[in-house]
Amino acid sequence: MLGGSFLIAFLRNAISTGLMLAFFLMLDRPRCSMKKTVGYYIVFGLLLVSVYSGWYMFSTASFVKYAPLTTLPVIGIFCSFMSSEVLYLSLYKMALAFYMFSVCTFCGVDVARWWFGGSMWTDIFVRMFCVFIILFFTWTKFRKSFLSGVDFLIQEMDLFSAITLFISVMTGAIIAYWPNLQGFSIFNMVRAFMILFMAGTLQYAILHLYIHLGQAHYYQAEKELLEVNEQLLHSQMDLMRESEKEAARIRHDVRHHTLLIKEYVQKGEIDELLDYLQQYSEDVESRRVKDICRNRAVNSILSAYVKKAADLKIQTEMDVRVAEGLKIRDVDWVAILANVFENAIHGCASSECPRQEIIIYIAQKGRKIIIECRNTSTDNITFQKGIPKSQTGGGTGVLSIIKAASRYDGETDFTVENGMFITRILLNLPVSGSI
Repeated sequence: MLGGSFLIAFLRNAISTGLMLAFFLMLDRPRCSMKKTVGYYIVFGLLLVSVYSGWYMFSTASFVKYAPLTTLPVIGIFCSFMSSEVLYLSLYKMALAFYMFSVCTFCGVDVARWWFGGSMWTDIFVRMFCVFIILFFTWTKFRKSFLSGVDFLIQEMDLFSAITLFISVMTGAIIAYWPNLQGFSIFNMVRAFMILFMAGTLQYAILHLYIHLGQAHYYQAEKELLEVNEQLLHSQMDLMRESEKEAARIRHDVRHHTLLIKEYVQKGEIDELLDYLQQYSEDVESRRVKDICRNRAVNSILSAYVKKAADLKIQTEMDVRVAEGLKIRDVDWVAILANVFENAIHGCASSECPRQEIIIYIAQKGRKIIIECRNTSTDNITFQKGIPKSQTGGGTGVLSIIKAASRYDGETDFTVENGMFITRILLNLPVSGSI
């Protein structure tokens, strides 16, 4: 730090605080409206800059040593509270913001000391220039790609990974500000530059690695969904072929029924004709395939899998009460119901129980869709983060269910109770026109 008056310190602190807050906000999805969030950020920033500037005037030596290191927890707590993201993602973004702050400070101070004899205004000008470059690049290049991949990042990054990245970035930033190593020399300057460069390169590479892994898993889930759709189409084609055979049989039988009816009429045997028509009506009714529900997509999916379960001697019980015209895409019904039923059939088959059954309950209550599936299962199912872990190394079906449910701000729950695997899904119907 190059010293200066209260106003100089206030300006430096404003540049550093503004950079960290603006950088974090650009990469954040706040819990409040953007207008209200910006207001909170401005008030907090002014208050923080005033307090730190007062600290500078009260004790310059302690400020120079410890101010940069204390900035992180103070701003980090505020930004994490204002963010709607999970905590470990906020930690990672805060580490990035502090890293950018370190780069600006390093460039400002060392450029001023190396070429301009420690000029305070050169330090400030260089910092402002670096802040402009960082925020301009973040807003025009980095922000869009980060926000578009943040869901992939959340899916792949856990608390341990976030802490590892946090430590790697913070190590480089903190070493540059270590109190005993702030003396100006070519060695210290090169050391700080190399540490900051390596830390920045490492975190940038790992960030893209996580996003790439998330995209790969997403495309794998989409591939799985396409395969489920293909299986469903094949099932529908089988049902259509059976319907065509049944229609051909009915047309063939109608000729015989017509001849017999004419025979009864010609002989005037009305009572016998009425008895025959009653028997024929009961026979037709017994052959009629009943719809599971009025929703076309749900009825088609469940009908196909009920037949598949029947072929495997699995008993099915349905209580489905959903209407047509719901604001849920057919492809999402497939992703949820087909995967739920497919997993239930696999669970029954792997249980090796003498009696295997699948019980499905689907109902609409207000603007919510409740889905519950119970199927015979073994008790030795392992869970990882509340998600059943596939013994065969797959598991993309469950991820497809969770992904489709998240489109409707839904919730999923998977448990095992009394030899039954239970899948519970809650979907929130969107308002008209939002899907």
